[in-house]
Amino acid sequence: MMWRKLRIVILLFVLATVAQQAWLSDRDLDWGDNLYVALYPVNVDGSAKVAAYIRTLTPQQFEPLTEYFSAQAQRYGLAVYHPFAIRLGDTVQGNPPLPPRAASAVQAMWWSLKFRWWAWRHSPAMQVKPKIRLYLLYHDPGKVKALSHSTALSKGRVGLVNLFGDPAADEQNMVIVAHELLHTVGATDKYDLAMNRPLFPDGYAEPERTPRHPQKLAELMAGRIPVSESEAEIPQNLQHTVIGPATAREIQWVKTR
Repeated sequence: MMWRKLRIVILLFVLATVAQQAWLSDRDLDWGDNLYVALYPVNVDGSAKVAAYIRTLTPQQFEPLTEYFSAQAQRYGLAVYHPFAIRLGDTVQGNPPLPPRAASAVQAMWWSLKFRWWAWRHSPAMQVKPKIRLYLLYHDPGKVKALSHSTALSKGRVGLVNLFGDPAADEQNMVIVAHELLHTVGATDKYDLAMNRPLFPDGYAEPERTPRHPQKLAELMAGRIPVSESEAEIPQNLQHTVIGPATAREIQWVKTR
């Protein structure tokens, strides 16, 4: 009986902590200033190759993310020049709880709580306290042929980003990080989850283009360039993506009337 009561007290503490973090996060999204983002590398495979790769990471490698969001924000007349201040944090030891497959609503909620609790305990200190935390789960391409879907939460502004720990994947990794970063500020996916094809019109970078296909760019939250009605290609780098009007409205770069 005592153990059961203790578990309930612990759970209530976790819920209160997570709820407070989510409430505070929701209050900061006015774009009057930039949002600090911490990127924490994780050697999720425990691979020696990935460990060596992580040691080569520098803050300068992530500057294209900052510049990309700055350029996209200027298209929408955002007052703040750099909407995101992106910083590379220390490597995190230990793997986070992974989201369950085909989870029920209750299971998904429980995982969300566990993950946010884990993130609260695995946030190495930075010079400026981050508003957003992304855990970069680097995989060894020699062991993993295809990456699982990444996951990011707007409540608590945290995310798990599956990437390849290999220099050859750096540019595509940036696209994935950018996509998940926007999830933390309220952007939704713009593709058919079953077929991985961009949805028209919001998932198209140029929905008014004639002829419609092939498109030249990907809408960031669609994740692919539609080249025909049934085919779409993964963009090679951020320069082949844009943030479309629907996404801009979701993240409040464009105010809805």
